[in-house]
Amino acid sequence: MKLNKKNIAFIILAACIAIGYVIPEDLVIPVEGATVSDWNSQSFWFEPWGKSGVHKGIDIFGSKGQRLNSSSRGMVVFTGDIAIGGKVVLILGPKWKLHYYAHLNSVSVGLFRFLSSGSQIGTIGDSGNAKGKPPHLHYSIVTVIPYFWKIDSSTQGWKKMFFLDPGKELLN
Repeated sequence: MKLNKKNIAFIILAACIAIGYVIPEDLVIPVEGATVSDWNSQSFWFEPWGKSGVHKGIDIFGSKGQRLNSSSRGMVVFTGDIAIGGKVVLILGPKWKLHYYAHLNSVSVGLFRFLSSGSQIGTIGDSGNAKGKPPHLHYSIVTVIPYFWKIDSSTQGWKKMFFLDPGKELLN
């Protein structure tokens, strides 16, 4: 095989994907002090759910200002304010999974910062469309590499190839 620019690019891409799958996840519950009883295990893919139609994550309840930690090691790829999620943080973790944290009261990390599992990223709150509701973290996990076998016939079931059940992921 001749190593031209195209072949080298493919080899680098394949190596990066492979390395992403080798790094262990070591997931922890992101809300400090929370347990599995602090979220409803049936809330993932619950419908009807507002403008999104189905709930593509879990809500972990706590007190406003309660410490929020990264559930996995990874790199912060977005922080900001968005209409529905309010103050949010997005972290790219092992296995090419994006960890989305929404409705935060405060954010304490910056872009491109590398984090360990359990590193503080902010505090939970009621920002975005959670204003006036009990403080909680909306937590979603999205895979960058599609899991085609997860598609089913539920409402928006084709999106299940990307959205993973955070409750089940945390308990694995």
